[in-house]
Amino acid sequence: MNIFVGNLSFSTTDDSLNRAFAQYGRVDSARVVLDRDTQRSRGFGFVEMTNEEEANNAVKSLDGTDLDGRSLRVNEARPRENRRPPRRY
Repeated sequence: MNIFVGNLSFSTTDDSLNRAFAQYGRVDSARVVLDRDTQRSRGFGFVEMTNEEEANNAVKSLDGTDLDGRSLRVNEARPRENRRPPRRY
């Protein structure tokens, strides 16, 4: 299951995100999304967990909890929408 994690602190790292979710089961990957230009956190990330039951338990348990001073928004990630490429003049 792919899990969206929003309202992350700018100090949250991939490792701290991984540790928070690892309490609930096996984490395949945990990634804080970075801005392309500044390499600073964009305030959200994604966690992949293979076991559906563990993932659902993590979502329910971590939504609204505090991580690095911020209250997390945690839910199942929606599929990415197809975006049109930017217009070039």
